[in-house]
Amino acid sequence: MHDLTSFGLTILVVAGALSAALLASKVSARTQVPAAALFLVAAAIASDLFPSLSLSIATVERIATVALIVILFDGGSSIGWRRFRVAAAPIVSLGILGTFATAGVVAVFVHLGFGLGWVTSGLLGAAVAPTDPAVMFSVLGDREISGRTGTILEGESGANDPVGIALMLGLIELATHTDASFWIVVRVFAEQMSTGLAIGVVGGLLERRLLQRVALPSAGLYTLRTLALAGLVYGLAAVAHGSGFLAVFVAGLIVGDLRAPFTAEIRVFQDGLATLAEIVVFVALGLTINLSALSGSRWVEGLVLAAFVALIARPLALGPLLAPAKLRPGERVFVMWGGLKGAVPILLAAFTLGRHVHDAQRIYETVFVVVLASVIVQGGTIAAAARRLGVEMWSTPLGERSGSSL
Repeated sequence: MHDLTSFGLTILVVAGALSAALLASKVSARTQVPAAALFLVAAAIASDLFPSLSLSIATVERIATVALIVILFDGGSSIGWRRFRVAAAPIVSLGILGTFATAGVVAVFVHLGFGLGWVTSGLLGAAVAPTDPAVMFSVLGDREISGRTGTILEGESGANDPVGIALMLGLIELATHTDASFWIVVRVFAEQMSTGLAIGVVGGLLERRLLQRVALPSAGLYTLRTLALAGLVYGLAAVAHGSGFLAVFVAGLIVGDLRAPFTAEIRVFQDGLATLAEIVVFVALGLTINLSALSGSRWVEGLVLAAFVALIARPLALGPLLAPAKLRPGERVFVMWGGLKGAVPILLAAFTLGRHVHDAQRIYETVFVVVLASVIVQGGTIAAAARRLGVEMWSTPLGERSGSSL
C-alpha cells in the first residue's frame, strides 16, 4: 500500500506540474512573457525550496536529447522540402557559416572580456551560438511569419542546432585530450555532419515510402509511427558516429510535404509533443540550477554575454551572409533579432559538465542566464519587432503551418 501511495503522489506532482505549465502558457499569451521563461524560473525556485527535486546532469542530457529528437523532427516537417528549397542557400549559409562565425565572435569577446582561456571561450561560444525552433514556435503561438523571412528563420533554427552540437563535441574532444590539435574538431565535425546527412536522407526517403504504402487501422497509430521513425533515424545515425540531430531534421524535411492519411491529426500531435518537449527541457534546466548559489558576477557575465550575442555577435556574423538574400532591410534585421536560445544551449552546457571540462560549472551557469535573458527579452519583443520592422505575421489554425502537409 505504501508503494501505491508513493507512486500516486508522484503522479499527482507530475500532473500538477503539467497543469501549471498549461496555465503558464495562458499567462504567457496575455502578458507577452514567453512561457519558457516562466518554466525556467519556476523550476529553479522549486529546486531551491525543495532540494530533493534537483536533477543530475546525466539525466538532463538524456531528457534534452529525447526532447530535441521530437523538436527537430517537428521543425523539419513543419518546413517541408518545398519551402526549404526556396530558401536553401540562406538557410545553409546561416546554419553552418553563421553558427561558426557567431561562435568565433563570442569566443574572442569572452577571451578578451572575461579573461577565460581560448578553449573555454570556444566552448562557451559554441554553446550560445545555436538558436531554437521550438522556442520560436512557442513565442509566436498561433502566428506565422510571412514569406521567405519565416522560412529562413525557421530553417536556420533547425539547421544550426546539429551544427552547434557537432562543433561542441569536437571542442570537448580538444579540451579533454592534452595532446590533441584543432584538427580533431574538424574531424569530429566532418564525421558528424556527413554521416548524419546521409542517414537523414536515406531515412527520410524510406519513411516516405512507408507512409505512402503501409496502411494502419487508426489515426493514433499513424502519429505513433512518425515518432518511432524519428527515433530510428536518430538511433542509426548516433550508432554510426554521426549527428542524429541532423539526421532527424533532414528526415523531417523530406517527409514534411507528404500527403498521407490523417495529416491534420499527425500535425497536431507533433506540435503538441514538441511544445511538451520544450517545457520539459526548460524545467529540467531549472531543476539543475541553485539560484541562491548563483553569484552576482555570474549574472553580470551572463547578461553581458546575452546582450553581446543579440546586438553584436549575431548581426556581425549573419549580416554578410544575408546580403545576397532577397530580403528587405527590415526583414534582415528581424532575422538577426530572432535568434532565440533554448534547448540546445542547455544540452551543450550539460555536455561540458558531464565530460568534466575545465570551467564547466561556470559555462553551465552562464548559459542559464543567457537562455533566460534571450527568452524574456528577445522572445518578449519578437511580435513588436515584427510590427516595427514591417514583417507580416498572421494567425494560423492549429496544425496548419504553411507548406507542411505532414
